[in-house]
Amino acid sequence: MTEGQQGKYGVSVTLVSVQGTERNVVQAAGEVIPKGQSLYIRYEERQPGPEGAEATIQNTLKISEGRIKLIRHGAVQSEQSFETGQPLPGFYRSPYTQFNLTTDTKKLDIKREGRSLAVSWEYDLYVYGECSGQFAISLNIQEEPQS
Repeated sequence: MTEGQQGKYGVSVTLVSVQGTERNVVQAAGEVIPKGQSLYIRYEERQPGPEGAEATIQNTLKISEGRIKLIRHGAVQSEQSFETGQPLPGFYRSPYTQFNLTTDTKKLDIKREGRSLAVSWEYDLYVYGECSGQFAISLNIQEEPQS
């Protein structure tokens, strides 16, 4: 690897989350930081907050061989990990609620081509031991051209 490939670089992030008939799309500018065998993708997400104000959430995705970890900070604090066939613990905290959760990943696919990345995963989300939903996520990362 050359020095240029090891440093962080800007990307556009598109994340599509599907639960039943509900589809949520997040598009954001972000950055990729390669560390060892893992890639860290950081991006900001804006959500409606209390009294119409926008709340900002910092998202960090750690992608390694066969495993993804999603860490969120800001208006929401949460941590979820995904590995096929491994029920993994996590948590969710907001000003309104907090709970522990478990993700049971059914499918995880990571495709990397140069500095582009396509990741998709499907999982069941358990809260207090009860299945609260089935999710399908797809994440696409494209390198932003250097200006």
